[in-house]
Amino acid sequence: MELRTLRYFVAVAEELHFGRAAARLHMSQPPLSRVIKRLESDLGSPLLHRSAAGVTLTPAGATLLDEARALLDRAERVRARVAAAAGTAILTVGMLADGSDRGAARLAAAFRRRHPGVEIRIRETDLTDPTCGLRAGLVDLALTRAPFDETGLNVYELRTDPVGALLCADDPLARRDRLALADLADRRWFRFPDGTDPLWQAYWNGGEPREGPVVRAVQECVQAVLWNGTVGIAPLGHDLPGQLAVVPLADMAPSRVVVAANEADANPLIHSFARIATAAYRD
Repeated sequence: MELRTLRYFVAVAEELHFGRAAARLHMSQPPLSRVIKRLESDLGSPLLHRSAAGVTLTPAGATLLDEARALLDRAERVRARVAAAAGTAILTVGMLADGSDRGAARLAAAFRRRHPGVEIRIRETDLTDPTCGLRAGLVDLALTRAPFDETGLNVYELRTDPVGALLCADDPLARRDRLALADLADRRWFRFPDGTDPLWQAYWNGGEPREGPVVRAVQECVQAVLWNGTVGIAPLGHDLPGQLAVVPLADMAPSRVVVAANEADANPLIHSFARIATAAYRD
């Protein structure tokens, strides 16, 4: 029974959906199904009930889930201790400097409990680089938002946040309960500099080319709205000045909070960080 097989099983058992588990593991569904069937055959017991209504755990599957989590946690601790002994017990984490992600506090506490000897260095970046220096080799991991070009990266989704139009509070549209992108078609938007990741730029501009002031940081976005009456997109739930409002956008996909790392980086602490982050943001 390999650790990789156990990781596959845990993903299916936690998602209770082969498609979502396959996406989480960055693989296609058929080989994942084959691995689980082979595991059931090796153990001589069904682990999952499969039906049109979905997937549920059998009593044997629930037991294996508890044991598998314990084994995987233990394996991560072993790898982390070896990494520490080798003098690699430092991780640099890039974060967008928006101060809005409360899940990061839970992640920090959970990681500190699991790896008390590992030093975490935080590198805050502006909104022009969604990978927070990952591609440039400035950080080991990025705790950020998607979408962006994921080529060569492992990306793990932690949470999705609905988004809305960021407006001045006295804007006539701010009195609406909900808006559509078409309601903002004739408005000036804040936008990011040329050369910013196209997927990232397109998402925050609602999928259309926009005209308006160029910004690099969250506070510049806020000031662009306050001073110029421009509009933009922001996750719901941000702490904003009283002069601003965020109105939900009915036709915008939610913003994905993710953790990303380079595929080629074999540092075991990176995999541990990703697993702890997934659990911390789920709680």
